[in-house]
Amino acid sequence: MAIQAILFDQDGVIIDTERDGHRVSFNLTFKEFGYDFEWGVEEYHELLQIAGGKERMKHYLHTKGFGKPVEPAEEDDLIKAMHKRKTALFVELIASGKLPLRPGVKRFMQEAIAAGLKIGICTTSNEEAAKALTTQVLKDIRLDIVLAGDIVKKKKPDPEIYNLALAKLGLKPTECIVIEDSRNGVLAAKAAQMHVVATTNPYTEKEDLHEADIVVTCLGDPDGERGQLKQGGAGLRYDGVLRVRDVVEYFGG
Repeated sequence: MAIQAILFDQDGVIIDTERDGHRVSFNLTFKEFGYDFEWGVEEYHELLQIAGGKERMKHYLHTKGFGKPVEPAEEDDLIKAMHKRKTALFVELIASGKLPLRPGVKRFMQEAIAAGLKIGICTTSNEEAAKALTTQVLKDIRLDIVLAGDIVKKKKPDPEIYNLALAKLGLKPTECIVIEDSRNGVLAAKAAQMHVVATTNPYTEKEDLHEADIVVTCLGDPDGERGQLKQGGAGLRYDGVLRVRDVVEYFGG
């Protein structure tokens, strides 16, 4: 069946935001709220197995604590307030231009548009963070759908966000390719029965992504960084640059 759309995760796929974006913003927030702890690089990698920033903070509070008591009745309001501030700090970071797009992302999106495909973003990241990305960094890219944050009740690895995208676009799973970077994301897209290309980053390169159809280190740029094919893609035309026409042919003909 012919491919009609390509859907992108945001963090780690479009921009390598986790280590130097979200983690930094969380740590600045903790300091502003008077807490004397920080999430280290490796510790944050472990926390990324929990989808959603509010969920991540709540898990940390329940397992390791914030260093001083938090009354159960105040917990939800505190987490919401902290997440709101963290998001504002993250949006400022994106707007500063200090977090560049990953290799090949814009080229790949432009190729998809030129080929007449629909493109969209499906992320568990906060809606304001997604808006900052789409209206600033990707302002010249026409997106057909952007699903973010709490628009779904169950976050990845649950397939709810991808099932919602299919419903809104009026497409079948086999008509869509998903670009993900993490095991949770790959599992979500596969549970929705979609084709999956995983692009790894320093946080996900050692994760088990065997359910993905293709795994590359990045989408690649002809005049810049080229990727490496790590898994799948038998018969795929590939020279370190993943091109939309080749991926569409590989999955749908």
